[in-house]
Amino acid sequence: MSTPTAIATGTYTLDTTRSTISVSHKAMWGLATVQGTFAARSGAAEVHDDGSADGTVTIGAASLDTANAKRDEHLRSDRFFDTAHHPTISVAVRRATLGADGRTVSVDARITVRGVTRPQTLTATITETTPDAVTLSTRFEVDRTAYGLSWNWAGMLRGPAVMTADLRFTRS
Repeated sequence: MSTPTAIATGTYTLDTTRSTISVSHKAMWGLATVQGTFAARSGAAEVHDDGSADGTVTIGAASLDTANAKRDEHLRSDRFFDTAHHPTISVAVRRATLGADGRTVSVDARITVRGVTRPQTLTATITETTPDAVTLSTRFEVDRTAYGLSWNWAGMLRGPAVMTADLRFTRS
């Protein structure tokens, strides 16, 4: 981790070449974990004078790659993401506030999947700062059924999905 530097006010853009967004979920009745990465992503953020920030990250739902083409096709179907009608997943950060330690960020967001929007509170950690960039990491759980992703043949899927993101934003 680099030493924290003040994050300059202004507009930031997601550096897609240095950012990753992935998901994991217990499957096979909890005996295996399916993992995947979203290849398509974009985003922007605004850092305000008071140090708070807001912004949006957009994820291409059909870009999920779990290293199994048949499973990926199933996840794009109307049984899961329904990418024909809902091509994106969006995370709208209404407010992000830096903690007293200078590294922890409290995030109040709204996540939209399949046209359903739900509030999500999460914590991110600043892992790197430079005068013109900031990198954040987060890991949080999502109840997929709250978004209409309720397919679960014979109870194969267990518990929440876990989202992991390493996001690098560069100052515009």
